[in-house]
Amino acid sequence: MSTLTWAEAIVIGAMQGVAELFPVSSLGHSILLPAVVGGSWAADLDVSAPRSPYLAFVVGLHVATALALIVHFRADWVRIVRGLVTSVARREVRDPDQRLAWLLVLATVPVGLAGLALDRVFRTYLALPVPTALFLVLNGAVLLVVEHLRRRPAPAPATTAAGGGAEPGTVLLATEVASDHRIARLRVRDVVTVGAAQIAALAPGISRSGSAMTAGLLKGLPHVDAARLSFLLATPVILAAGVLKLGDLAGPLGDGIRPQILVGSLLSGLGAYLSVRFLSRYFETRSLRPFGIYCVVAGLGCLLWFTVR
Repeated sequence: MSTLTWAEAIVIGAMQGVAELFPVSSLGHSILLPAVVGGSWAADLDVSAPRSPYLAFVVGLHVATALALIVHFRADWVRIVRGLVTSVARREVRDPDQRLAWLLVLATVPVGLAGLALDRVFRTYLALPVPTALFLVLNGAVLLVVEHLRRRPAPAPATTAAGGGAEPGTVLLATEVASDHRIARLRVRDVVTVGAAQIAALAPGISRSGSAMTAGLLKGLPHVDAARLSFLLATPVILAAGVLKLGDLAGPLGDGIRPQILVGSLLSGLGAYLSVRFLSRYFETRSLRPFGIYCVVAGLGCLLWFTVR
């Protein structure tokens, strides 16, 4: 009978929090790492097994990751939710916060419907080490190709809201608001396309954030805005994926491993919070190329390992 050890919970929990937001596919890593280690890890951490306790564990990790995103973007979500409420109450879409709220709602619909319809199919037939490694290579290739082909938008105008002598925190807040307002100026079909790109991440090895970011770059967004949009879009999707399966966590699949789930979830939440802080700054000046190279090398390395082992 499958179990979940403390070592497995700690390693996978920490890895999930980081890999979920980096454009390298957390699901892909959750499949490939146990397969590379082999032995009890491969048996315990099998996402394709319908009655594996690993499914209950993943639920906790998703909820923790989503909560970390909400904490980091709490000021944004307050403005976005307020914008949605005022838009409905006043039957208007006038200010950037109202428009951004509706853009996020519309962009979440395609991936939400696809997830409900196809998640089980993808996990049953594709959540295996070899297909996952191939998809990871494909993910890296797409990141590299998009970086090569993308249109380079003009530099975003510097915000003057903070003033020359403003405190650093005020400058950061003004910059984040300015980024949200630039995103809010996108056409509806462009944001829906970015949201729909996340459907590709149902295939293990394809990154959700990477798919959304590359779509955003192709629509002319700078890296920092594309990353920010991908994180905002990911929050309701990841949270819904966890909440809809809380029954697994509370039911028989969670019996005997809830302490491990708690520890893994705490590590996942912490990793996600630190990751989003790092990436939000990283993409102000850097690109997706290092992640693309990593995915290609890691995917090919796994394929070679599975062949010679």
